[in-house]
Amino acid sequence: MAKIKLDDIRKVYAGGVEAVKGVSIDIEDGEFIVLVGPSGCGKSTLLRMVAGLEAITSGTAQIGARTVNDVEPADRDIAMVFQNYALYPHMSVYNNMAYGLKNRGTAKAEIESRVREAARILEIEDYLDRKPRALSGGQRQRVAMGRAIVRDPAAFLFDEPLSNLDAKLRVQMRIEIKKLQKSLGTTSIYVTHDQLEAMTLADRLVVLNGGQVEQIGAPIDVYEKPASTFVASFIGSPAMNLLALQKQGQSWQLQEGEGLEIELDVAAEEITLGVRPEDLHIIPQGQTSHGVLTAHLIVSAVEPVGAESYVHGTLGNGGPEVILRAPGKAQFAIGSKLDVTATPDKLHLFDGNTGKRMEITPMRVVA
Repeated sequence: MAKIKLDDIRKVYAGGVEAVKGVSIDIEDGEFIVLVGPSGCGKSTLLRMVAGLEAITSGTAQIGARTVNDVEPADRDIAMVFQNYALYPHMSVYNNMAYGLKNRGTAKAEIESRVREAARILEIEDYLDRKPRALSGGQRQRVAMGRAIVRDPAAFLFDEPLSNLDAKLRVQMRIEIKKLQKSLGTTSIYVTHDQLEAMTLADRLVVLNGGQVEQIGAPIDVYEKPASTFVASFIGSPAMNLLALQKQGQSWQLQEGEGLEIELDVAAEEITLGVRPEDLHIIPQGQTSHGVLTAHLIVSAVEPVGAESYVHGTLGNGGPEVILRAPGKAQFAIGSKLDVTATPDKLHLFDGNTGKRMEITPMRVVA
């Protein structure tokens, strides 16, 4: 086990294409870090630079007390788990797991002990004599993880290991990986584009966008206090509602549509108001809102998803599209009008030009 320190890591490809733009992260011993972001944001490139599979253009990478910029991948004391399993089809499960140890000249008795113990942890003891073709996708991924575990490395590097599994199996394997990492206490870096996977696995999230770090923090902190409109829209499903506002005299109003006015003491050209779907509540008929925001939602679609429903609509006439999460099987006619509300502690404000979070509480929001 070891700390990992990335200091101003950059990757520039031929033609001046900058894939990673000065990323710095301090990863504690035994910590589970998840790199999350959309395709092309640089997360896999960053992981491959830690592994030594990509050359670092500038900056330094340390694993433990060593700077590993010029160290060969095999000598970095790391183990990688890929999305395609990368198992040898002609070898048994046992031999796939033991292969790396045999190449290092590990004693036969030690190999036997490590493979059996890893198989016990992963509950694949009954499959050690099988070939990969006789296994399911989930079982193959367990073998790939077992091959990494027997190495007893300083760090695990996971590159979207669940991408090829079906939805039900992904949930199961997600739980297994979390339990496994905690029981082993091995420093881990995990890459995914799936924000739900990232939220459930990470001790800390590193949200990447365009090769740069947008935010680093515990999943709940990133969710509750996104540092930018990008993070607000990427983390959370459904995504946060973002409403562009412009200044009109002493107040702020919607750039598109009408019916929302906010009083703010802020020096800015434009601002963006954010509210998560679960923080928008429907006001029952005949009741009065106690929230700071009250607006009219014209229903355009309803998505029932079991225990709750997603209600889509526009704020007022010609206003922006929003979505709210309603409990139960919501049944609203298309075109019907709902009164919705939110409390001030659930509203988020961002600078309209930079997209960065603003720690300002609205003084008053009216429909």
